[in-house]
Amino acid sequence: MPFATVNGVNLYYRIDAPPDGDAPWLVLSNALGTDVSLWTPQIAAFSRRFRVLRYDARGHGRSSVPPGPYTIEQLCGDALGLMDALAIERAHVCGISLGGVTAMALAARHGGRVGRLVDISALPRNLAPREVWLERMEQARRGGMPTLAAASVERWLSAAFRAQAPLIAEAIRDVVRHTDVEGYVASCAVVADTDLSQEVVRIAAPTLIVSGTHDAGFPVDEGRSLAARIPGARHVVFEALHLPNVEQAAALTQTVVGFLLLPPP
Repeated sequence: MPFATVNGVNLYYRIDAPPDGDAPWLVLSNALGTDVSLWTPQIAAFSRRFRVLRYDARGHGRSSVPPGPYTIEQLCGDALGLMDALAIERAHVCGISLGGVTAMALAARHGGRVGRLVDISALPRNLAPREVWLERMEQARRGGMPTLAAASVERWLSAAFRAQAPLIAEAIRDVVRHTDVEGYVASCAVVADTDLSQEVVRIAAPTLIVSGTHDAGFPVDEGRSLAARIPGARHVVFEALHLPNVEQAAALTQTVVGFLLLPPP
Protein backbone atom coordinates (compact mmCIF):
# COMPACT_ATOMS: atom_id res chain seq x y z
CA MET A 1 0.00 0.00 0.00
CA PRO A 2 1.31 3.49 -0.80
CA PHE A 3 2.45 5.55 2.17
CA ALA A 4 4.46 8.75 2.40
CA THR A 5 6.19 9.98 5.55
CA VAL A 6 5.23 13.63 5.92
CA ASN A 7 5.98 15.76 8.98
CA GLY A 8 6.73 12.58 10.92
CA VAL A 9 3.36 11.02 10.00
CA ASN A 10 2.81 8.05 7.70
CA LEU A 11 0.05 9.16 5.34
CA TYR A 12 -1.82 6.59 3.28
CA TYR A 13 -2.74 7.77 -0.20
CA ARG A 14 -4.17 6.58 -3.49
CA ILE A 15 -3.68 7.89 -7.01
CA ASP A 16 -6.19 7.33 -9.82
CA ALA A 17 -5.26 8.76 -13.19
CA PRO A 18 -6.02 8.64 -16.91
CA PRO A 19 -3.47 7.15 -19.30
CA ASP A 20 -2.38 10.68 -20.19
CA GLY A 21 0.41 11.44 -17.75
CA ASP A 22 0.04 15.18 -18.35
CA ALA A 23 -3.44 15.55 -16.87
CA PRO A 24 -3.71 18.19 -14.14
CA TRP A 25 -3.60 17.08 -10.52
CA LEU A 26 -6.63 17.10 -8.23
CA VAL A 27 -6.13 16.62 -4.48
CA LEU A 28 -9.10 15.42 -2.41
CA SER A 29 -9.31 15.92 1.37
CA ASN A 30 -11.77 13.94 3.53
CA ALA A 31 -14.30 14.78 6.21
CA LEU A 32 -13.77 14.17 9.93
CA GLY A 33 -14.19 10.50 10.80
CA THR A 34 -13.91 9.24 7.21
CA ASP A 35 -11.25 7.88 4.87
CA VAL A 36 -10.42 7.85 1.15
CA SER A 37 -13.53 5.79 0.42
CA LEU A 38 -15.68 8.90 0.93
CA TRP A 39 -14.77 9.95 -2.62
CA THR A 40 -15.74 6.66 -4.27
CA PRO A 41 -18.75 8.20 -6.08
CA GLN A 42 -16.46 10.73 -7.79
CA ILE A 43 -13.34 8.73 -8.64
CA ALA A 44 -14.37 7.23 -11.99
CA ALA A 45 -15.38 10.61 -13.43
CA PHE A 46 -12.59 12.61 -11.80
CA SER A 47 -9.85 10.21 -12.91
CA ARG A 48 -10.89 10.45 -16.56
CA ARG A 49 -9.82 14.10 -16.55
CA PHE A 50 -7.36 14.46 -13.68
CA ARG A 51 -4.59 12.72 -11.82
CA VAL A 52 -6.48 12.29 -8.56
CA LEU A 53 -4.66 12.13 -5.22
CA ARG A 54 -6.72 11.26 -2.16
CA TYR A 55 -5.30 10.50 1.26
CA ASP A 56 -6.25 9.61 4.82
CA ALA A 57 -5.61 12.59 7.06
CA ARG A 58 -3.48 12.03 10.15
CA GLY A 59 -5.43 10.05 12.75
CA HIS A 60 -7.74 8.54 10.12
CA GLY A 61 -8.00 5.40 8.02
CA ARG A 62 -4.67 3.74 7.38
CA SER A 63 -2.58 6.79 8.26
CA SER A 64 -0.73 6.88 11.56
CA VAL A 65 -2.15 8.47 14.70
CA PRO A 66 0.31 10.90 16.29
CA PRO A 67 -0.55 12.45 19.66
CA GLY A 68 -3.05 15.30 19.54
CA PRO A 69 -4.60 17.75 19.65
CA TYR A 70 -4.08 18.52 15.97
CA THR A 71 -4.12 21.99 14.41
CA ILE A 72 -5.07 23.36 11.02
CA GLU A 73 -1.40 24.21 10.55
CA GLN A 74 -0.58 20.50 10.80
CA LEU A 75 -3.37 19.38 8.46
CA CYS A 76 -2.48 22.03 5.90
CA GLY A 77 1.20 21.14 6.26
CA ASP A 78 0.42 17.46 5.72
CA ALA A 79 -1.41 18.17 2.47
CA LEU A 80 1.40 20.40 1.25
CA GLY A 81 4.05 17.91 2.38
CA LEU A 82 2.32 15.06 0.56
CA MET A 83 2.26 17.15 -2.62
CA ASP A 84 5.97 17.79 -2.17
CA ALA A 85 6.71 14.11 -1.55
CA LEU A 86 4.95 13.20 -4.80
CA ALA A 87 6.54 16.09 -6.75
CA ILE A 88 3.18 17.79 -7.34
CA GLU A 89 4.00 21.43 -7.91
CA ARG A 90 0.44 22.65 -8.40
CA ALA A 91 -3.00 21.05 -8.09
CA HIS A 92 -6.68 21.75 -7.89
CA VAL A 93 -7.85 21.07 -4.33
CA CYS A 94 -11.28 19.81 -3.28
CA GLY A 95 -12.21 19.18 0.34
CA ILE A 96 -15.35 18.30 2.23
CA SER A 97 -16.16 19.31 5.82
CA LEU A 98 -12.86 19.19 7.76
CA GLY A 99 -11.15 18.50 4.44
CA GLY A 100 -12.73 21.69 3.11
CA VAL A 101 -11.18 23.65 5.98
CA THR A 102 -7.82 22.13 5.08
CA ALA A 103 -8.34 23.06 1.43
CA MET A 104 -9.21 26.67 2.33
CA ALA A 105 -6.11 26.96 4.51
CA LEU A 106 -3.96 25.58 1.71
CA ALA A 107 -5.41 28.04 -0.82
CA ALA A 108 -5.12 31.02 1.55
CA ARG A 109 -1.59 30.28 2.75
CA HIS A 110 0.01 28.62 -0.28
CA GLY A 111 -1.93 30.08 -3.16
CA GLY A 112 0.81 29.43 -5.69
CA ARG A 113 0.29 25.69 -5.24
CA VAL A 114 -3.49 25.72 -5.82
CA GLY A 115 -5.08 25.93 -9.26
CA ARG A 116 -8.78 25.89 -8.34
CA LEU A 117 -10.48 25.37 -4.99
CA VAL A 118 -13.69 23.44 -4.31
CA ASP A 119 -14.99 23.73 -0.75
CA ILE A 120 -17.88 21.39 0.12
CA SER A 121 -19.78 21.84 3.39
CA ALA A 122 -17.05 23.72 5.20
CA LEU A 123 -16.91 27.14 6.81
CA PRO A 124 -13.75 28.98 7.87
CA ARG A 125 -14.85 28.72 11.50
CA ASN A 126 -17.05 26.42 13.55
CA LEU A 127 -20.55 27.76 14.22
CA ALA A 128 -21.36 25.46 17.14
CA PRO A 129 -20.27 26.41 20.67
CA ARG A 130 -16.87 24.97 21.51
CA GLU A 131 -18.53 23.01 24.32
CA VAL A 132 -20.41 20.94 21.74
CA TRP A 133 -17.12 19.67 20.36
CA LEU A 134 -15.62 19.13 23.80
CA GLU A 135 -18.64 16.98 24.68
CA ARG A 136 -18.30 15.01 21.44
CA MET A 137 -14.63 14.41 22.21
CA GLU A 138 -15.52 13.18 25.69
CA GLN A 139 -18.26 10.94 24.29
CA ALA A 140 -15.75 9.33 21.94
CA ARG A 141 -13.32 8.74 24.82
CA ARG A 142 -16.03 7.27 27.07
CA GLY A 143 -17.93 5.09 24.63
CA GLY A 144 -15.72 4.69 21.59
CA MET A 145 -16.61 5.48 18.00
CA PRO A 146 -19.67 3.18 17.78
CA THR A 147 -21.48 5.62 20.08
CA LEU A 148 -20.97 8.40 17.49
CA ALA A 149 -21.30 6.56 14.20
CA ALA A 150 -25.09 6.44 13.84
CA ALA A 151 -25.59 10.07 14.87
CA SER A 152 -22.84 11.20 12.50
CA VAL A 153 -24.47 9.55 9.50
CA GLU A 154 -27.86 10.99 10.50
CA ARG A 155 -26.32 14.48 10.42
CA TRP A 156 -24.61 13.79 7.10
CA LEU A 157 -27.27 12.02 5.02
CA SER A 158 -31.01 12.65 4.86
CA ALA A 159 -33.48 10.05 6.11
CA ALA A 160 -34.83 9.70 2.57
CA PHE A 161 -31.39 8.92 1.18
CA ARG A 162 -30.58 6.49 3.98
CA ALA A 163 -33.80 4.61 3.23
CA GLN A 164 -33.12 4.65 -0.51
CA ALA A 165 -29.45 3.62 -0.28
CA PRO A 166 -29.02 1.75 3.04
CA LEU A 167 -25.82 -0.02 1.96
CA ILE A 168 -24.10 3.28 1.17
CA ALA A 169 -25.17 4.73 4.50
CA GLU A 170 -23.99 1.61 6.33
CA ALA A 171 -20.62 1.67 4.57
CA ILE A 172 -20.01 5.25 5.75
CA ARG A 173 -21.24 4.38 9.25
CA ASP A 174 -18.77 1.49 9.31
CA VAL A 175 -15.87 3.79 8.42
CA VAL A 176 -16.80 6.12 11.29
CA ARG A 177 -17.09 3.18 13.69
CA HIS A 178 -13.55 2.10 12.89
CA THR A 179 -11.92 5.51 13.00
CA ASP A 180 -9.25 5.62 15.71
CA VAL A 181 -10.68 7.29 18.82
CA GLU A 182 -7.56 9.32 19.56
CA GLY A 183 -7.27 10.41 15.94
CA TYR A 184 -10.89 11.49 15.94
CA VAL A 185 -10.60 13.39 19.22
CA ALA A 186 -7.39 15.10 18.11
CA SER A 187 -9.08 16.15 14.86
CA CYS A 188 -12.18 17.46 16.64
CA ALA A 189 -9.85 20.01 18.21
CA VAL A 190 -9.13 21.38 14.73
CA VAL A 191 -12.84 21.95 14.13
CA ALA A 192 -13.31 23.54 17.54
CA ASP A 193 -10.32 25.87 17.40
CA THR A 194 -9.78 26.88 13.76
CA ASP A 195 -10.82 30.31 12.54
CA LEU A 196 -9.82 31.23 8.99
CA SER A 197 -12.31 34.09 8.75
CA GLN A 198 -9.60 36.70 8.24
CA GLU A 199 -7.65 34.52 5.81
CA VAL A 200 -10.24 33.48 3.23
CA VAL A 201 -10.17 36.95 1.68
CA ARG A 202 -6.61 36.14 0.56
CA ILE A 203 -7.74 33.17 -1.55
CA ALA A 204 -6.90 34.04 -5.15
CA ALA A 205 -7.69 30.67 -6.76
CA PRO A 206 -11.00 30.42 -8.63
CA THR A 207 -13.30 28.98 -5.97
CA LEU A 208 -16.51 26.97 -5.85
CA ILE A 209 -18.43 26.82 -2.55
CA VAL A 210 -20.90 23.93 -2.26
CA SER A 211 -23.76 23.83 0.26
CA GLY A 212 -26.40 21.27 1.13
CA THR A 213 -29.90 22.72 1.50
CA HIS A 214 -30.55 21.07 4.87
CA ASP A 215 -27.06 21.12 6.40
CA ALA A 216 -27.45 22.62 9.87
CA GLY A 217 -23.68 22.85 10.34
CA PHE A 218 -23.18 24.78 7.10
CA PRO A 219 -26.34 26.78 6.40
CA VAL A 220 -26.90 27.95 2.83
CA ASP A 221 -26.79 31.61 3.88
CA GLU A 222 -23.36 31.03 5.43
CA GLY A 223 -22.15 29.42 2.22
CA ARG A 224 -23.41 32.37 0.22
CA SER A 225 -21.70 34.78 2.61
CA LEU A 226 -18.44 32.85 2.40
CA ALA A 227 -18.50 32.96 -1.40
CA ALA A 228 -19.06 36.72 -1.26
CA ARG A 229 -15.87 37.12 0.80
CA ILE A 230 -13.65 35.23 -1.65
CA PRO A 231 -12.98 37.28 -4.79
CA GLY A 232 -14.86 35.83 -7.75
CA ALA A 233 -16.10 32.74 -5.89
CA ARG A 234 -19.20 30.86 -7.03
CA HIS A 235 -21.79 29.26 -4.78
CA VAL A 236 -23.96 26.25 -5.64
CA VAL A 237 -26.59 24.44 -3.57
CA PHE A 238 -27.64 20.79 -3.69
CA GLU A 239 -30.67 19.12 -2.13
CA ALA A 240 -28.71 17.29 0.57
CA LEU A 241 -27.42 17.37 4.11
CA HIS A 242 -23.67 17.44 4.84
CA LEU A 243 -22.39 15.03 2.17
CA PRO A 244 -23.76 16.20 -1.18
CA ASN A 245 -20.96 14.28 -2.90
CA VAL A 246 -22.76 11.12 -1.70
CA GLU A 247 -26.40 12.19 -1.63
CA GLN A 248 -26.29 14.01 -4.97
CA ALA A 249 -23.28 12.21 -6.39
CA ALA A 250 -23.93 12.49 -10.13
CA ALA A 251 -25.00 16.14 -10.10
CA LEU A 252 -22.19 17.24 -7.79
CA THR A 253 -19.57 15.34 -9.77
CA GLN A 254 -20.71 16.94 -13.01
CA THR A 255 -20.71 20.39 -11.44
CA VAL A 256 -17.23 20.03 -9.97
CA VAL A 257 -15.72 18.64 -13.17
CA GLY A 258 -17.31 21.44 -15.17
CA PHE A 259 -15.90 24.04 -12.79
CA LEU A 260 -12.41 22.55 -12.80
CA LEU A 261 -12.35 22.46 -16.62
CA LEU A 262 -13.29 26.12 -17.06
CA PRO A 263 -10.68 28.16 -18.94
CA PRO A 264 -8.40 30.30 -16.75
CA PRO A 265 -9.99 33.62 -15.74
